[in-house]
Amino acid sequence: MTTTRPSGLPFMKMHGLGNDFVVIDRRVQAHNLSESLVRAIADRHCGIGFDQLATIENSDEADAHLIFFNADGSTSAACGNATRCIARHLMNETGQASLILTTERGTLYARDMGDNRTAVNMGHPQLNWTEIPLSQDTDTLHLPIKGDPVATGMGNPHCTFFVNDAEDVDLASLGQFEHHPLYPERTNVQVASLIAKNYLRMRVWERGVGPTLASGSSSCAVAVAAHRRGLTDKTVSIELDGGRIEIDWREDGVWMTGPTVHVCDGFLTPEFVAQA
Repeated sequence: MTTTRPSGLPFMKMHGLGNDFVVIDRRVQAHNLSESLVRAIADRHCGIGFDQLATIENSDEADAHLIFFNADGSTSAACGNATRCIARHLMNETGQASLILTTERGTLYARDMGDNRTAVNMGHPQLNWTEIPLSQDTDTLHLPIKGDPVATGMGNPHCTFFVNDAEDVDLASLGQFEHHPLYPERTNVQVASLIAKNYLRMRVWERGVGPTLASGSSSCAVAVAAHRRGLTDKTVSIELDGGRIEIDWREDGVWMTGPTVHVCDGFLTPEFVAQA
């Protein structure tokens, strides 16, 4: 019996703590990804569905170069959990215990931490208003927004609200701040509460996506903001809707460590790609 290799656009489905991704490896064949095709793949009813789509590209400077897309078709310079997922895939592929990856955010370093846990250094946080960026010169530790949030850049912008109980907040109402005029590139929004020493509960509204079960860059931003506010040390555990992640703000950058899952491999049919 002979088998025929499926035709179409190959993809991988992965997630980190429920923050899910479609990953397309363009190292062998550079498939074209239009904004409309990205949105079609993102549709959870008529496509595959994802929080972000990531592509793996060839790189002369690193083990691979990564590009990230949001569900609305826009791009993002950083995506921590997708970086961890892809790093785990590449480690399994090559047998390496560490990797160097490049993104629009910059050069990122990844390590195998054992027990299916992968760590990625997301780089130094951006704390100046021009870097995040904000639309005007503002104290990033106390934004002039109701609720007194903190602004942080992790290659993408973040707005963090600290509250008594993150469970008791209407996340959709805070999601409106994605489009606040203080953030010219829109922003990810987090609500967080301290529930024990160096242990935070966090929920996420992701820019261009909406509510997500987890977000790596948001976790880094919240850990940085919490330490700047004097709420925690530089090493914290964060409980998200999808599970727990460990953040360690060191001299060389903000490291995030957690599990990843490679769910399945598949092919988008030529018909689906053509009509998108």
